[in-house]
Amino acid sequence: MLAWLLVIALGIGWLVEPEWTLVFAAMTGLNLLIGRAAGMSFGYANGLDHLVVIGSNVLVETIQVLVIYPLFVLSWRNLVDVRRLHRFLVQMRRSAEASQAQVARYGMVGLFVFVFLPFWMTGPVVGSVIGFLIGLKARQNLSTVLAATYVAIGVWAVAFEQLNELLAAYGRYAAFATVLAFAALAIAVTRFGRSRRGTVE
Repeated sequence: MLAWLLVIALGIGWLVEPEWTLVFAAMTGLNLLIGRAAGMSFGYANGLDHLVVIGSNVLVETIQVLVIYPLFVLSWRNLVDVRRLHRFLVQMRRSAEASQAQVARYGMVGLFVFVFLPFWMTGPVVGSVIGFLIGLKARQNLSTVLAATYVAIGVWAVAFEQLNELLAAYGRYAAFATVLAFAALAIAVTRFGRSRRGTVE
């Protein structure tokens, strides 16, 4: 329902304010493809205020968790066969299993910290999968993951406000470009690590 409401809102927005709707859609896409840092920095760079940036990212990341988490659980239990998402779900599982031991040591607190920290592949979707793997009930898992997500979004909002002021002399997209550079570096390091492990194996 949330996903459909988002699509409807984008459709209505395109008819009323196509320019701002395009910015909003781009911010949403960047959040999904790269992460909240890219999405939020792009939103601020294009003049969106705190309420819009924070609210939209809260909505998008909530939708991600509420869609992917049950699909993963049902697929794990062989109750559904999501062939189109099989590769993605396997990747989520591998990422979750890589951090499962550290999170399991501290339970819900460890899961909260894992989702909150701004490192590569530590977002709410992977966090919800870890919560499932360490045996948390759905309510405990989702409440912990979403709470950490919302707090992290609030912290990012404050951080980008300061970063935009700091880099304003270099242009309005300076903070966004910085985030993209870090994201590209993180992706390159991750792929290099996977290729090295594949070579060793």
